[in-house]
Formats: sequence, structure tokens, C-alpha cells
Amino acid sequence: MDPWRPVDRALITHGHSDHARSGAGHYLTASPGVPILRSRLGRNISIEGMPHGETRDINGVKVSFHPAGHVLGSSQIRLEYKGEVWVVSGDYKLEDDGISGAYEPVKCHTFITESTFGLPVYKWQPQRIVAGEINHWWRNNIENERASVLFAYSLGKAQRILSLVDPGLGPIFVHGSVAKMNAAYAESGVVLPETCDASGKPEKKEAARSLVVAPASVDGTPWLAKFGSCSTAFASGWMRVRGGRRRGNLDRGFVISDHVDWPGLLQAIEASSADRVLVTHGYSDAVVRYLNEKGRDAGGLETQFAGETGD
Repeated sequence: MDPWRPVDRALITHGHSDHARSGAGHYLTASPGVPILRSRLGRNISIEGMPHGETRDINGVKVSFHPAGHVLGSSQIRLEYKGEVWVVSGDYKLEDDGISGAYEPVKCHTFITESTFGLPVYKWQPQRIVAGEINHWWRNNIENERASVLFAYSLGKAQRILSLVDPGLGPIFVHGSVAKMNAAYAESGVVLPETCDASGKPEKKEAARSLVVAPASVDGTPWLAKFGSCSTAFASGWMRVRGGRRRGNLDRGFVISDHVDWPGLLQAIEASSADRVLVTHGYSDAVVRYLNEKGRDAGGLETQFAGETGD
């Protein structure tokens, strides 16, 4: 599952690059995630999609995919062998963002969970509140004749932002990497607001009213300079900690993440009814220590997964 070396058969939780890597002989993932994996790993990969909830026997192990709510097609993988059930969460969040599918608690004996934001300081507001903040920032920038540049990861966060903003405020430009993922979402039936081609230089008036959604890697590049005067912001859970915006030399930071926050992490663990919890990437030591203090059997599991980092 989510192997970081070539294998004959890879079961993939979702399409982010730390979970879906090239080189496998065959890929199996949830059906909505197939276009994303093809877009990222190549159109000619050997891949098959399974509907969420469908069970398949693989070498005597019952395997099924269940919604994780992280990005489109993201799944927890349930494994059952001789009555023993393990669930590998991949990455997940509990709030239904309207385009990624709602998280589904799955009962198990062992629950493998991420801990990207596994500290009490990380607690998310409902996304409707963050959407209001983003739209308010965009309106103010329009009044000041500045482009609104919102840095967001190309897969998942960018599409979520596009689904939340008010397209009636002005034109929306996206970087090519975002446009590529938008096309994969459209292939799976997700409708997003219309965006403009950002390959050329927009007119000055158009640029001054625009929202630009792009990965943070374009900051300081000629691609971004063509939009002229702009206000920059970053949409990430890391904006919850004071200093994150300052380190990025940003005008605004919007706290929104596709990963589970601290209360949601504890809620998901409780809902799993797991006898044992294995904690992967993020603040795993802190989460394991907390769970152990609460009398739960928990331990760390070393992986190469990265959590909410550059895409």
C-alpha cells in the first residue's frame, strides 16, 4: 500500500506524490482517483479502479476502499485476514468539503493513522468561515486594484479553494499544474468554476480584478510578475501557527487543510474502535505519547510520507 519502491501490485490511497509513485506493475485505487493517478503517473500505466465499499480477495486478504475525505478519490484501505481487520488511513479529514467525498469511519482492530497536525494547537474552523475570509480579501484587493494571488497545492487544496470562492467577483486564473488537476477532477464529474488561461499576459484591468490560484513555487517568478501589483496569501493548515505567514513573506494566511485536525484525529481513532493505533507521518511521537497516557495501545510507524508539504 502506497509503496515507495517499485512493486508488482500497488494499492494506492490517493494521488499525492508521497503516496503514489511511479514504477509499479499495476495500480489499484478507488474509482474516482483513477484520472488523477493517470494524470500524475502517465496515461499508459496499468491501473484499475474499485468502487468504494466493494470487497476483493487478494491472496486470501479481503481488501476494500473507503472514503477518506482528503482529496478526490482518497481512501482508507481496509484489510481483513482470518477475522483480523486493519485499516490504513492514508491521509484524511473529517469535514466534508463537498468535492472529496465524506470520511467514513471503519471499525477495525488496528488503525494506522497520519498525524500531520497531531498537536492540540491545530484546530480548524468550518470551511464556510474560511471561504468568507478569502472572498473578503479578494474584494478588498479588487478595490485597491491588486491581483489576489492565493498559493495552494495543485492537487486537492486548489480545487477545494475554487469550489469555495465567489466566481462573480472577477476572473480566476490558475497555474498549469492546477489546470491539469482540474481536468482530472472534471473527468471524475466534479464541476468547478470556469478559469482563465494564464499562459499569456492578462490585460491590466483584468489582472487587477483577478484571483490567481497557483503553487507557492511560482512566487518571485516571471509567471507571477505578469499579473502586476498583487497581494499574496497561502492556504494551509500551517498558517495556524504564528510566524508561518511572516516566514513566507505573505500578506495573508488562510487556515484550511485537507488533513485532519487534533480534535478530528482523536474522534477518528475513537470511531475506529481500534484495539491498537499505529501513528505515521507528522507529530507521531506526541500523538503516541498522548494515546499511551490515555491507556490506549499505540506506537509509531516509520514511513516516507510527508503530510502537508510542497506538492
